[in-house]
Amino acid sequence: MIAAFSNDLQTEHAEIRQMPVAGTESVPMLLRAEAIVELTLAVLAYRYFGGTWFMFALLFLVPDVSMAGYLINPRIGARLYNAGHTYIAPALLALVGFMLSTPPMYSLAAIWAAHIGFDRFLGYGLKYPVAFGATHLGWKSARGFGPSEPRLE
Repeated sequence: MIAAFSNDLQTEHAEIRQMPVAGTESVPMLLRAEAIVELTLAVLAYRYFGGTWFMFALLFLVPDVSMAGYLINPRIGARLYNAGHTYIAPALLALVGFMLSTPPMYSLAAIWAAHIGFDRFLGYGLKYPVAFGATHLGWKSARGFGPSEPRLE
């Protein structure tokens, strides 16, 4: 029964990938342009709040620690990665900073948001629990985007 479901799922995914959808060619470009805007605004906000560039460089990759969940399994990896790569967390951090009158929290939130924008520009979107390359931006392989989707078995 599981094998039959898996085969149906593979067939469905193959059919969806082959469906021509008018106007979707520009969607990846729009998502990348949006990511550049997010990155730029976060960097400008960081500059406005007066953070040092040394601190920015030091903390820029900290959200990627959330990838450690993939050492356990893809489901935990996706959950941890997504928790560290949605704009909800830095927005909440900035809100807490505002409520506590703690401006350095704004700078941390801006670094975090800049990281997310940078990742999205590179094509690393929110993850599905099937594989690291399965993102909301499309399938991402070691060589970029393309047909190297994992087989569902």
